[in-house]
Amino acid sequence: MAPTLSFDIVSDFDRQELVNALDQANREIKTRYDLKDTKTTLELGEDKITINTNSEFTLEAVHTVLQTKAAKRNLSLKIFDFGKVESASGSRVRQEIKLQKGISQEIAKKITKLIKDEFKKIQAAIQGDSVRISAKSKDDLQTVIQRLKQEDYPVPLQFINYR
Repeated sequence: MAPTLSFDIVSDFDRQELVNALDQANREIKTRYDLKDTKTTLELGEDKITINTNSEFTLEAVHTVLQTKAAKRNLSLKIFDFGKVESASGSRVRQEIKLQKGISQEIAKKITKLIKDEFKKIQAAIQGDSVRISAKSKDDLQTVIQRLKQEDYPVPLQFINYR
């Protein structure tokens, strides 16, 4: 009997790379002529980033800086879930950006349905915030990975524990 091969689909990001990207963004904000007098702050929490700045116009510039720095460090921009812009004290604005980690049940169900509909020999099982894919052939697993890369899910997907 052939051994069963498998891999896990997860949605995660390298926290240290995010810390580095935020550090670089902070440095650029402090030195850019259009942003340096705005008293903008970027604070990294456990599962969110809080931006505090003086106007919605500078908030858009801060978004651009943050996304550029994140992209240069190979972080998917899908990890950022931009919340609504709130008024802070004075004329300042604040925004929370939730950091998306893990695959929600809804997305996991979509992934397993796609695999069960298109690939008859492959099993997919939801395990917490990841999805385990198993099959008898490595080629089948490679085909599944290629197929999932064609889909556009609202979270970044990584394929780990390939064995």
